[in-house]
Amino acid sequence: MFSRTDRENRVDGLHTHLNPVPVGKLSPNGAYYFDLRPDDEVLARLRDELGLLGLRKLRLHGKIVADGKKDWRLTGRLGGTVTQPCVVTLEPVTTRLEEEVTRRFLKVWPPKAEEGDEVEMPEDESIDPLREEVDLFSVLTEALALGLPVYPRAKGAAAEQTEARPAGADPIQNGGPSAFAALADFKKKLEDEGK
Repeated sequence: MFSRTDRENRVDGLHTHLNPVPVGKLSPNGAYYFDLRPDDEVLARLRDELGLLGLRKLRLHGKIVADGKKDWRLTGRLGGTVTQPCVVTLEPVTTRLEEEVTRRFLKVWPPKAEEGDEVEMPEDESIDPLREEVDLFSVLTEALALGLPVYPRAKGAAAEQTEARPAGADPIQNGGPSAFAALADFKKKLEDEGK
């Protein structure tokens, strides 16, 4: 993941703990490397907070580099194995996550393109305001939450088919004319009657 030049410009070794990184510790002339591997206690807390059945082999590693004169860019990779309940059967579903992570920490907030009368969240989800510290654990937690499968499904589990209709109405037929086709036919009929 890191080039030889990156390794040569390493600043202060490798950050391996979950404490935030003071921005004053970052150097505009090199990269600040991190490699976070939460212990079992932290994994259990994350598992419970995210409603997971299991969480293991979680790791976020990467670097923080200067992005212009005042901003910073974090690039890295998140890996982990999660177990969630199947949305159909509730059976455990295990998924290996491998996600690229990018965050930009901007000194000027909100970004000029986003300024207006009301302050709204910028559409670019990879940007954050620059504070006195870069909270790597928050980056890890957010990347994990965003990387989770939304509808985990056990192998062979099919979604239930439900149908809502008024009492006495005919069942909906798959493969029949669509509502748009019926509207088009109705419009054509009205146009033909108007001629």
